[in-house]
Amino acid sequence: MSQAQIDTLTALFDQAVQTLQAQDILPADWQNNSQITRTKDLSHGDFASNIALTAAKAAKSNPRMLAEKIVAALPDNQDIRQVEIAGPGFINVFLNSDAKFAVLADIFELQDRFGLSEQFAGQKIQVEFVSANPTSSLHVGHGRGAAFGMSVANLLEAVGYDVTREYYVNDAGRQMDILATSTYLRYLQINGEQVTFPVNGYQGEYVRDIAQTLKVQHGDSYVHPFADVAKDVPADAIFDTNADGEKTLVSGDKEAHIDGLIANSKSLLGEGYELFLDAALSSILADIKDDLNDFGVRYECWFSERSIDSEIEPVLQILDDKGYLYEKDGNIWFKSTDFGDEKDRVVRRANGQTTYFASDIAYHKNKFDRGFDKVINVWGADHHGYVPRVKAALTALGIDEARLDVVLVQFVALWRGSEKVQMSSRSGKFVTLRELRSEVGNDAARFYYVARKPEVHVDFDLELAKSQSKDNQVYYIQYAHARVCRVLEKLENSGFVVDDAIGQAQQTRLSAPNEDELIKLLAGYPATLARAATGYEPHVLTNYLKELAALFHGWYDSNRILPVSLTSGETPSTDEMALMQARLRLSKAVRQVLSNGLNLLGLSAPSSM
Repeated sequence: MSQAQIDTLTALFDQAVQTLQAQDILPADWQNNSQITRTKDLSHGDFASNIALTAAKAAKSNPRMLAEKIVAALPDNQDIRQVEIAGPGFINVFLNSDAKFAVLADIFELQDRFGLSEQFAGQKIQVEFVSANPTSSLHVGHGRGAAFGMSVANLLEAVGYDVTREYYVNDAGRQMDILATSTYLRYLQINGEQVTFPVNGYQGEYVRDIAQTLKVQHGDSYVHPFADVAKDVPADAIFDTNADGEKTLVSGDKEAHIDGLIANSKSLLGEGYELFLDAALSSILADIKDDLNDFGVRYECWFSERSIDSEIEPVLQILDDKGYLYEKDGNIWFKSTDFGDEKDRVVRRANGQTTYFASDIAYHKNKFDRGFDKVINVWGADHHGYVPRVKAALTALGIDEARLDVVLVQFVALWRGSEKVQMSSRSGKFVTLRELRSEVGNDAARFYYVARKPEVHVDFDLELAKSQSKDNQVYYIQYAHARVCRVLEKLENSGFVVDDAIGQAQQTRLSAPNEDELIKLLAGYPATLARAATGYEPHVLTNYLKELAALFHGWYDSNRILPVSLTSGETPSTDEMALMQARLRLSKAVRQVLSNGLNLLGLSAPSSM
């Protein structure tokens, strides 16, 4: 059923309401907020309305009795074959054949635009996702945020939003200092200095590679004795490791130690310190951009944290002017408890440095200053406690917190057989997104990342993702698309052509129950797409594609599309050809919808497998 027909059906019920209002059966001011939904069981018709249940209280009537009056008041319409009352008062609508097949005409007319809408045209929305610190390569955990964020952005575009995809580059602050100092220490090692590398430094081989490049470019120009770098620095942490691999702190302070190394490196290098910071940042950020691009993830904006340095003090001044800042223990605090947060938050430390939270306040104000009607942040589940303070800051600034939606994406556990792979970006012992893609492919990675609700943990089964079986859901969906392509190829090789006009003229031959179910499911694609988009739920679309593929495979296996005579060299009968063209038309419609859905998820729709 096309959108126009859905609108028509809604209008018919509205007219029935007006008739009942004129008869004083319903109050004149009653507003029709009922829903028309597709039935799951074909025996219950094509659509069901709950209008009698929602209006019963206002009408002071039993729902079933009111349903009878509503049905009697429904105007006649050529698309409706039958209307029945079921259960406590649901109204089931059965369509005529022409109306049932209208969706096939819509699919062939709209093709790759079938299912898309302009419902939210003119509204600007920003989706910020991944935004991993540029301190190492992306790992498999970041991959879920990438696949989810990109899919959500695509879905929002599909319903008309003007979408900006943004990556917030955390190129300022302590983590960047740790990276820069780690790079400098590796540079010293390469130049022959005996360096005791800090526990809290970035230890991956990529840091050594960056340092090696600096060695080639600048030789030993920036070498200082490691003794000077480590001078007066608090002792590093020493851990005791038990048989289970659990570590217990014996002595030292890893945080104070790395901070001391950072301070000394800055002092010794002067302006040269920025060389190490910028080299590490540019190298890792370029790697991240390449990785995401190869994963089919693109951004309209890469937003630098450094770029809002000048905006932090003004935004804190606004909060101060409104009475939301106070001093305690030398720190400046934001009264986030006034807005429901569990405790107040520091925005400027006693040493005068602003906190990451202060930067985030300025960043979020900047987002809305850019004119976005709505902002979506896709964060890791470990940011759960951070949401209330950001929303508190928005409210304090006079920005409606409802304009910010935060979706928390749970962690990914990667399994190799029965072994769970451990990951740590500091030690450098982690499975990168690039390695995962190399092993299972982009399609499997992106599909399994979004196939479950974001708040649910994902156990990524590498062997399943690589298998070519029904159990591999993405393979099963893509195989359905390829199967249709294969049928069309066989037909072409036999010297016959697909004639959509004949297929449309003969479509009433598609009367088997599984054919009715296929057509009904195809008709439900636009509504599924809208639900997936507005709920930020790409898994709704993956579930739909799984259902469509399974239904198609079942139908294909039990119904011949190409007549036996076609492949044996005989001339098919007129009836065989008519049925073939009708089934080909249905198959092509399934292929188109599968392709549309896969494309929105960033997956390929292969013609052969």
